[in-house]
Amino acid sequence: MSSSQLFDDHYRTPKPPPLPCWNYGRGKKYLMKFRDCLNLHEEKKEAWDKVFKEGHGADVCVVTEKDDVQNATREDHVILAHSCILVMSSPVLRSLLEKAPVRNKLKIIKISGVTREVTRVFIRFLYSSCYEEEEMKKNAIHLLVLSHAYSVPSLKKLCIYHIEKNILTKENVVDLLQLARGCDAARLAYVCTRLIFKDFKTVSGTEGWKVMRDVNPTLEQELLESLVESDSRKLERSNKREERQTYFLLYEAMEALVHISRDGCHNIWPADKSLHHNESQGANCSFPACKRIELLVRHFRGCDLSVPGGCADCKRMWQLLELHSRMCAESYYCTVPLCRYFKEKMQNLNKKEKQKWDLLVSRVRASKGTLSSICYMKVS
Repeated sequence: MSSSQLFDDHYRTPKPPPLPCWNYGRGKKYLMKFRDCLNLHEEKKEAWDKVFKEGHGADVCVVTEKDDVQNATREDHVILAHSCILVMSSPVLRSLLEKAPVRNKLKIIKISGVTREVTRVFIRFLYSSCYEEEEMKKNAIHLLVLSHAYSVPSLKKLCIYHIEKNILTKENVVDLLQLARGCDAARLAYVCTRLIFKDFKTVSGTEGWKVMRDVNPTLEQELLESLVESDSRKLERSNKREERQTYFLLYEAMEALVHISRDGCHNIWPADKSLHHNESQGANCSFPACKRIELLVRHFRGCDLSVPGGCADCKRMWQLLELHSRMCAESYYCTVPLCRYFKEKMQNLNKKEKQKWDLLVSRVRASKGTLSSICYMKVS
């Protein structure tokens, strides 16, 4: 084939299709539909917010404790609302509206204990779930009380979030804990309790703790008991973690002991293995405890007190060898030293000693699943 023909074939080859991305296929369409849904949701929220602000067609007048009910028709003294919205948003407001007095064709309901500003933020949220960030930060505690009193779960979750994020400190954590318990805010109570336990020394010196001690000594006693219980659980978890780590290290030691006795590693090798073979293997040994067991074996071989009751390292080696014999399934072909000796010795142990060894073996095995991966099988 000539070069001109190759040139022509090259330029006749069609171009490959473009890579898939958001500009192709269905992805962009779905993304646009999702954005349209979000925009529609925002438009509805703005529409309901506008209904609340303009008060067109309102049939309810909401007043606060300090407002004069006689001036309930003045716009600067009242918050206008629609009964259908209030009834659907809160079962408590539904009950109030059924018994509410009527003045100038408006039902009058009173929300006590909070200012007009807080009440306005509360009613606005019932319409559209809209709120100003600064208003929420400023009035989150009062709105939490209202959301609990008038049974508005969505507002309660929002208030808890803002209290955790912007208001909760070590100085007011005791007060907020009591508020959370009173408002049935389980998450807020948990967060407050956790903060108290985290820095109990600082919190116990705050003014809120001193007041709680005088006003609510039962809560103080409950917190102290919970703190002691929490510390006990931490200590127990720490002990169990250390215990599991010990069994895991024993598991690795058993693996390394079988590996050294069967295959050899570093400077220790069986009689049927060459030094060159084991040096190359030891450089890339995959057994974490191999080096430590090797040092222990070398000491055990050369120590003059390598008998039960000898030095500490020899005692440790005797214990490892005995533990191996308990876990080894081989009777005649095991290459680990003294394995058969300890198997014969265990026949003379009493029931209590056997139970202790069986418990240790079961926990070592449980530290890393089954021992099927360990070479406690016939040596080929």
